[in-house]
Amino acid sequence: MDNAPAKSHRDLLAQRQPGHGLPGELYGRQDVFATDLEVFYTRHWIVVGVTADIPEPGDVSTLDIGKASIILVRDDDENIRAFRNVCRHRGARLKEAGKSTVGMLVCPYHQWTYDLDGQLKHAAHMGKDFDASCRSLIPVAVRMVGAHILVCLSDESPQDIDALATEMAPRFAPYALQYSKIAYESEIIENGNWKLVIENNRECYHCAAGHPELNASFLPEDFGVCTDGMSPEALQALAAYQAKNAQARQSWEDQGHLCAAVEHLEEDSITQFRSQRLVIANHGESQTLTTQVACTRLLGDLTRRDLGDVHFWTHNSWTHVMSDHAVVSYIIPLGPDQTLVRTKWLVHADAVEGVDYDLQTLTEVWQATNLQDAGLVAITHRGTQDPAYVPGPFSTFTETYVEQFTRWYAARLAAHGV
Repeated sequence: MDNAPAKSHRDLLAQRQPGHGLPGELYGRQDVFATDLEVFYTRHWIVVGVTADIPEPGDVSTLDIGKASIILVRDDDENIRAFRNVCRHRGARLKEAGKSTVGMLVCPYHQWTYDLDGQLKHAAHMGKDFDASCRSLIPVAVRMVGAHILVCLSDESPQDIDALATEMAPRFAPYALQYSKIAYESEIIENGNWKLVIENNRECYHCAAGHPELNASFLPEDFGVCTDGMSPEALQALAAYQAKNAQARQSWEDQGHLCAAVEHLEEDSITQFRSQRLVIANHGESQTLTTQVACTRLLGDLTRRDLGDVHFWTHNSWTHVMSDHAVVSYIIPLGPDQTLVRTKWLVHADAVEGVDYDLQTLTEVWQATNLQDAGLVAITHRGTQDPAYVPGPFSTFTETYVEQFTRWYAARLAAHGV
């Protein structure tokens, strides 16, 4: 019987061959999962919602991240705040996970009562010497980028969030995403490790066979293609695509819309993100089966429908913003082999269902794509836990972003002494 001690995180990462996937133990072990939560979901900025989750003063959204829990709240001045979901008396949870509307935050245990800015306003039977000013809710660092709410649970949040905000502000500005509403939202628990969820999202090697609905609008060539062995007809089609792409970019840039890729993905980045304006196929308007807009009330004050797809990645989220709607997905790890994927479809705040948009038309592409991805992640996770699994080589044409993610993952663990 093999009684050898389990390899450390560092040993497992050192075992990875350059250009190959991670060892299976990095996906399946409970201790690795605990470390991942601490490093990547406590010490890094993560997407935890959208501003439309809490549109009005008193609106609250509560979510759990491992053993931690946070409350997002819009205060009376319409500022978005974040707090630890821990009463400053004896630690009771103030709110269960989910959304609600409150006048004040009241602990269900002993009714300590907090204002929406986190200040303790009422604590009965504590005596005249009790100093309520020392018992405000514990704040969590929070930033808004477009519609995204990002938080960092560490007392020392990475300062390069400023670079992300600076890069993304002009890209999101024309869409006025802060004036959007949630038309639909979904939750899927994928039976796979969070890293596999992100790796799957970072490549389109699987798209041709795996995503028939998405393929109506999405052009996988944007993320790499190998021309070896291509027929003359296929090469001609690729050249036509590249010409169309260049023409579209020029048209957008002439109107002041940023198009070029911005990437902070390598090992020296702390807050990892990428963005680029991508061409949409056929009519070029939106990620729908017809490639035309699903919502005739465009975002912001836009009048042009064919603005492509402004995509945005972080290490726990992916977003697609089009002229008529946005799709924002983010993930919360639940265990070594389970990951919660939340997706929200945003439309203009004044759009009316049944008048400006049909819900099925709006959601059917990404509803199908998310389910397909969940199936792919599940079979991959099970395979990585098989004793026969040996990590294979990445495609240097279509999986470069997966390779970057694995290198960044290793670098961030090393930076935290793991």
